[in-house]
Amino acid sequence: MTAILERRESESLWAPVAAATAVFLIYPIGQGSFSDGMPLGISGTFNFMIVFQAEHNILMHPFHMLGVAGVFGGSLFSAMHGSLVTSSLIRETTENESANEGYRFGQEEETYNIVAAHGYFGRLIFQYASFNNSRSLHFFLAAWPVVGIWFTALGISTMAFNLNGFNFNQSVVDSQGRVINTWADIINRANLGMEVMHERNAHNFPLDLAA
Repeated sequence: MTAILERRESESLWAPVAAATAVFLIYPIGQGSFSDGMPLGISGTFNFMIVFQAEHNILMHPFHMLGVAGVFGGSLFSAMHGSLVTSSLIRETTENESANEGYRFGQEEETYNIVAAHGYFGRLIFQYASFNNSRSLHFFLAAWPVVGIWFTALGISTMAFNLNGFNFNQSVVDSQGRVINTWADIINRANLGMEVMHERNAHNFPLDLAA
């Protein structure tokens, strides 16, 4: 069991390694200067994020969307799993003691009834949303956020070389060629404003935003 956990930990470690490599190494190399990389510190990180959005429109990139789904989805799945586990613990103690006292560190026996937990979960959502095998369940819990962060790192790495072709940034037009304003257009206009504030001598502030 310990070997399995160590292998899972080493696999999940590749997510932050990939993300750090993307923002600290690949992006500045692609942009031609390490001054374009992400600085350390809170304000520097937020400045990097805003400038990155202004220059590359990363919010409209499908790889970034997959990363958001990975991180928030991983949080949701972990919370759901924790709720199911604590609701189906196998009591090894009397009712006068906490159920937690029945756990012995390193024990090989299951601490909760996965059949009962995911039988309920399968009826709550739908049958195929539940797991009968704890190893496949824990692999899913580890792999979901890791793969999401991998996609985000890949998106950063493609933006490093200004490969913006994946972005969903085309405006919706009607049959007469007039733009139908969507949230994507609002994001594009916000990007222009942020880019002007970042490099005032290189860009002109949009007049409709200045009004």
